[in-house]
Amino acid sequence: MNRMSPLARAGLFLLAILLGLFFVLPMLWLITAPLNPRTTLSVTLPSQPSLDNFRAVFDNGFAIRALLVNNLIIGGGAMVLVAVVATLASYSLSRTRVPGSKLLVYVLILFSSVVSGTAAMVPIFLLAYNLGLINEHIGVILVMTGGLLPSAIFIMRDFVDSIPRSYEEAALVCGASPRRTFWDVAMPLVRPGVLVVAIWAFVNAWGAFLVPLVLLRSPEKMPASIAFYSFYTEAGTPNLPLVSAYAFLYTIPVLLLYLIINWRFGFRFFGGIKR
Repeated sequence: MNRMSPLARAGLFLLAILLGLFFVLPMLWLITAPLNPRTTLSVTLPSQPSLDNFRAVFDNGFAIRALLVNNLIIGGGAMVLVAVVATLASYSLSRTRVPGSKLLVYVLILFSSVVSGTAAMVPIFLLAYNLGLINEHIGVILVMTGGLLPSAIFIMRDFVDSIPRSYEEAALVCGASPRRTFWDVAMPLVRPGVLVVAIWAFVNAWGAFLVPLVLLRSPEKMPASIAFYSFYTEAGTPNLPLVSAYAFLYTIPVLLLYLIINWRFGFRFFGGIKR
């Protein structure tokens, strides 16, 4: 077995350091910039850390409402809808013999990848307009859910297919109804997939920009991704201290969701039935 030369090991070590810095530097900027009254695009430790940037952000009622109300409505609604519909759809496709079900899933994945949000915005806008969903959060939630569902069903189906059918057959033999079998036998075992899909959907809806920009009209209904522009000057120059503080606040809900689920479930996800 050939061993790596010291020079090769040193090269790999240096490459790992460079890659680490590439990902760490933006995070360091995100942490240090909000505390610096004179924020720049470079990572500099503030000589006199201050919370004035956060105070200025909280004085912007439009931005705070977008972050604490509108984003939670859109992100939470899309998360719940995607998780519920994807779970039910994937379970149905896995447990019923539908001719061409596998082909259907792959076709949905293909079209959701090829037909991007930008290319589909004109028909989506016309559809939302005809349904009276313009300037409504439910319209944004439904559009986001429709765009995320194909991939969510594809992910969830792998979790459902991993459950042996004998578990459900044993429950049915013992007299459990199909609904009871799904809730008490299948759900504890597909919980990892449900949580993965829920977090993934929440993150995508939380950071959505194009769909809310096209479908929403009232400033009080805009999400935080659009509210960032309230910290720009009329000439289009960003106010970096306030942008950095708002960006820091913008990341907290997603991070808290991950930490809460990690604390509650530990990402071990053991089901109630063993093989």
